[in-house]
Amino acid sequence: MPSAASTLLPTLVLLAVLVGVGVLLTSRRSRQGGAPRQAPAVAEGAAPADAAEDQTRLADGVSELLEATRSGGLVVGRDGRVVRATSSALTFGLVRGNDIVHAGLKELFSQVRADGRPRESELESARGPLGEGRLLIGARVVSISDGLILILVEDRTQARRVEEVRRDFVVNVSHELKTPVGGLSLLAEAVEDAADDPEAVRRFSSRMKVEAQRLTRLVSEIVDLSRLQTADLTTELVLVDVSTCADDAVEQTRLIAGERSVTSRVASAAEGLRVYGDPELITTAIRNLVTNAIAYSEDGTKVSVITRRAEDTVEVKVSDQGRGISASDQRRIFERFYRVDPARSRMTGGTGLGLSIVKHICAGLGGEVTLWSQEGQGSTFTIRLPGVVDDDSPVGSQVPDHRRPAARKVTI
Repeated sequence: MPSAASTLLPTLVLLAVLVGVGVLLTSRRSRQGGAPRQAPAVAEGAAPADAAEDQTRLADGVSELLEATRSGGLVVGRDGRVVRATSSALTFGLVRGNDIVHAGLKELFSQVRADGRPRESELESARGPLGEGRLLIGARVVSISDGLILILVEDRTQARRVEEVRRDFVVNVSHELKTPVGGLSLLAEAVEDAADDPEAVRRFSSRMKVEAQRLTRLVSEIVDLSRLQTADLTTELVLVDVSTCADDAVEQTRLIAGERSVTSRVASAAEGLRVYGDPELITTAIRNLVTNAIAYSEDGTKVSVITRRAEDTVEVKVSDQGRGISASDQRRIFERFYRVDPARSRMTGGTGLGLSIVKHICAGLGGEVTLWSQEGQGSTFTIRLPGVVDDDSPVGSQVPDHRRPAARKVTI
């Protein structure tokens, strides 16, 4: 993946050449007695009189070229007055009127003006006048013809955030894999040491089986999540009956529900609850919610799954009678590897990926998943997907392109 500096450099060279050529042509026309056309004023209103002379040195079309670049652009005179600022550069809050107001950018400008050597740096700026939001801005400053200095700026906030998410994901995966792998290693040593004790061998081998199953489940969910984040979920959509998916999901959780003495049931408030989607993925999303509800419910309680129509959407509500989720945990509940109760997750074999997978499935099918919960009153997760309107095709038939829901990109 190319660096931000390498993507800025070609644009910078092109602009510098064009500005230099423009200045040369303008100077030649001036010597020949021709009056150059006035360049547009600075974006924040008309430039003052002392900047008018600098503006005339900008060749025709250079201002338009600056505006067309993906990076924000500033042209600054040696006196520090902004000759031209693109609208995208102004949105970063680096310029006010004809003055550079960001201290870091001022320093870069002063250094380039002093020795003519290009400078590049990353700067932080407030996202707005309120709150603590910050922008990470890449800036490159270079001296060009006739005493003008060109500054290119671009927003690197999202790129940095994606890189941090990727790094955190690798760290989390490494940590999560280390636990079952380390457990298997220790249990293998215990089995070896207890070779003459059949009862101990059976006990340790049983525990090894549990850890191996947990490891298999974790790897499988990591693969599923990676596939959901990169795949286009709208390529193989068919008509799906959501009630059938809910029935299948509950049936697949009967065993773990029985072990916990938790009762799970499905209730449908309408017939023909159909959506455009992938039946396996929708079943997986509902099953993950039911499994999560069972894991965090007390023995002898109930988990209910209700499917219904709500205007233009089909809803699946999964409710439990557990302890509920605190407000602070609710804000992070869909993060990868996040667990409300890590100790309980280790006991139940949870990986912390189930709800993240649900969120990606719903977003990829043009829907969403939301949470209502109060401590002591249980929790309700609600899946909402775009419902089918005026389509009498049988369940399982391929969906025409023009009828498919709009997928949404999700980064967690």
